[in-house]
Amino acid sequence: MTDASLFYEAASPGLGHRFLNDLQIVVDVLRENPGLGRMLTRGLRQTVLRRFPFSIIYVELPDAILIVAVAHQKQRPGYWRARMKGSEGL
Repeated sequence: MTDASLFYEAASPGLGHRFLNDLQIVVDVLRENPGLGRMLTRGLRQTVLRRFPFSIIYVELPDAILIVAVAHQKQRPGYWRARMKGSEGL
């Protein structure tokens, strides 16, 4: 997230802040409504940011969400899948 924010900020002053703000808004919505994301596999969900080409990959837990990745939709798709190996018990 830091790299993306710095990239956007270098491209246009204030854009990095808007990226982080958009990310926070979506995380806040997911915390209140964790079932909103599209189901990828059993227990793993995905939702996209509103204005930026990033997805949030997360797991819905009984009283929280666990964010697995904030992934660019075009760069290295699926890189985060290795994080899920051995975590079937989530």
